[in-house]
Amino acid sequence: MGIIIYGKNAVREAVNSGSAAELKVVRRFEQDMIVQAARAKKIPVELVEESELTQIAKNPSHQGFLAICKGWKNYSVEELIESSKGSTYPLLLILDGIEDPHNLGAILRSCDAFGVDGIIMKKRNEVPLNSTVAKVSTGAICYEKVASVPNLSQAIRKLKDNGFWVVSSDGSGNTNYDEIDYKCPIALVVGSEGFGVSRLLVRDSDFVAKIPMVGHVNSLNASVAAAVFLAQISSSRS
Repeated sequence: MGIIIYGKNAVREAVNSGSAAELKVVRRFEQDMIVQAARAKKIPVELVEESELTQIAKNPSHQGFLAICKGWKNYSVEELIESSKGSTYPLLLILDGIEDPHNLGAILRSCDAFGVDGIIMKKRNEVPLNSTVAKVSTGAICYEKVASVPNLSQAIRKLKDNGFWVVSSDGSGNTNYDEIDYKCPIALVVGSEGFGVSRLLVRDSDFVAKIPMVGHVNSLNASVAAAVFLAQISSSRS
């Protein structure tokens, strides 16, 4: 079996993007537009009982819709660089040690919202692109280009050799996130909640920027920090 996506929004995007190879839908939703769209694209649709779908999804929050997907291509850094050239100001996101699937799903959703050209992750010590990630992303996973690489530092060197400026999000930064000129090719580095961006990647960065905060908690959820940076980058470029 391929990769399972469940939840109405995620399955809709799997159908729309062409990622879905097969649908399993609770019988009472047979006339839903998602089913009609799948059949129009010649995607096989099987009508099942709700209990069966829950068993396949291993989660009751499927909303009556499940897609079996072909999986996603693992891009190379070079491919992301090349495909990003179509953007006025290319934007790539580098994830350093994200282990929570809910964080990764939310980050993918923000990447889709703010026009990120591609995502670079480590092959090890990162959460895989799984069913939970897909559901939390509400289908954004179907549209994002992801490169899983063995060494993030080497990836950063390739990006810098190709004209990218590297910005790390870190609470110890000496620059505020809204003080940087983002009108150039940017690679944004976001680290895990527990450890942040690794010292090696901070050293490799052109800017280390922080989000000023006035509350009692001194850090943001990784997905929230990514969204704040991406929103600022998008706004400053418009």
